[in-house]
Amino acid sequence: MSAGLHVTSPPTVPRAVHDAAVAELVRQYRAVPPGERVRLGKRTSNLFRFGTAGADDRRLDTSAFTGVIEVDPVARTAQVQGMTTYEHLVDVTLAHGLMPLVVPQLKTITLGGAVTGLGIESTSFRHGLPHESVREMDVLLPSGELVTARPDGEHADLFAGFANSYATLGYALRLEIDLLPVMPYVRLEHHRVPTGKLVEAIEEACSGPADFVDGVVFTRDEQYLTLAYLTEDPGPGVSDYTGQQVFYKSVRERTVDHLTIHDYLWRWDTDWFWCSAALGAQHPLVRRVWPGRLRRSDVYRRIVALDRRTRFSSRIRSLLRQPQEEPVIQDVEIPVGRLPEFLDAFQRDVGIEPVWLCPLRLRVMEDGSSRTWPLYPMQPHELYVNVGFWSTVPEVPGDPEGHNRRVEGLVAELGGHKSLYSTVHYDEPEFWQHYNGPAYRTLKDRYDPDGRLPDLYTKVTGRP
Repeated sequence: MSAGLHVTSPPTVPRAVHDAAVAELVRQYRAVPPGERVRLGKRTSNLFRFGTAGADDRRLDTSAFTGVIEVDPVARTAQVQGMTTYEHLVDVTLAHGLMPLVVPQLKTITLGGAVTGLGIESTSFRHGLPHESVREMDVLLPSGELVTARPDGEHADLFAGFANSYATLGYALRLEIDLLPVMPYVRLEHHRVPTGKLVEAIEEACSGPADFVDGVVFTRDEQYLTLAYLTEDPGPGVSDYTGQQVFYKSVRERTVDHLTIHDYLWRWDTDWFWCSAALGAQHPLVRRVWPGRLRRSDVYRRIVALDRRTRFSSRIRSLLRQPQEEPVIQDVEIPVGRLPEFLDAFQRDVGIEPVWLCPLRLRVMEDGSSRTWPLYPMQPHELYVNVGFWSTVPEVPGDPEGHNRRVEGLVAELGGHKSLYSTVHYDEPEFWQHYNGPAYRTLKDRYDPDGRLPDLYTKVTGRP
């Protein structure tokens, strides 16, 4: 097998070992007294909600659910435990010349987390979101019952409603997912898009032969799309952005590049897109002494979480009599035709640069059909663009949530949707209007009638 793929697959988890772990977790879960809230503990998190909601919940150990059970290279499927990180999943599947249909950008996102929440990457214009590659999943319900949810059958409603439920309807312990064949290398072409031509460029890119499409808006008049192609050819040589070089800077500096498929999938993780700059990790002197194994997204997030807990940055700004900063960390999906309106208003009213662009549409099956997902309603066959922005800006005087509220209002005006991994400021009626309250309530009444887990609004806002 080519050097571009990882040739040594990590060990898999025997099915009997997985089944025993499931039985033990179910036993522990059922032993928790009624009325006591419980959740499954994870070692990592990519959420950007740092409140205290759920701090007193009973946490159950999930360390036995972090592996891959089986890869079937003929059927191109994998049986995966729910708490398995994409970093580990990719290592296993690449050894078979395969990858998940959509690999979210950050290594410690878990498969179960991406399915019950949302994930996206540069294959999403072809393959949708991670939950759309799921064939079936074993779900531990709030009652302690274990059920298997499939697209049809007794629990088809749970299968459809699990996406964007954020573990408020249960926990996925095993998932069967589709896989995609890959080649050892990826050829990247960075195209600067003329001002005013972004929509046309995105539509053209997504109708062409590229395997991967995403982009970066550096300024109002400097924007790029990257079209990438699987290949057996390493070109003149593969680049390495895990050392002193920074990937996002290469988008401006190079027109053609080559990466191994492994390094392409994790091209954004080393510097957390561009957010490592705020922590000093891109300064040449700091970068030389910052250990490479610690230049990764989960390390940066822990630093931010510590700052949020201690309010260190806020206190420094107060001492220096500087304005307080509002974190604006969001990913939103905008219909492609409304993207210029969003960017114009966002750049005028919020002013964060750069921002990430990632086209997506619901997965189209071989028969031409697309299914919809009730808790994150998107139109079949319609092209959307995810806009990701992750920074801080000076607070609006008298309104410390003003920029985030502006983003939420703008997304609603333009017929878009907002991911819920970060802060949510909608009031409850507006929230349920955007996230299909009637469908959610029907699911909650069936699968958690006793309210063992918080509902979605409470979970993502921290407000009862």
